[in-house]
Amino acid sequence: MRTERYVNIAEAKARLSELVEKAASGEEIVIARDHKPVAKLVPVRTHAPRVPGSAKGQVWIAPDFDEIPDDFHDYTR
Repeated sequence: MRTERYVNIAEAKARLSELVEKAASGEEIVIARDHKPVAKLVPVRTHAPRVPGSAKGQVWIAPDFDEIPDDFHDYTR
């Protein structure tokens, strides 16, 4: 569940550590100046490590992959 909270810049400066903790736990913090949003603190999304070969059998290359389409010959000469 993601919640969003608005704070003004002065409050964000005074409570930055607390707001960073809230963002790290999933809350989105919108920082506003003169009641207009100017920035957002969001949690960093980490990606799972790449596993070589994990798409094996899911990807194929057409036999005519490197053939030039007939209507492109004018552009390749």
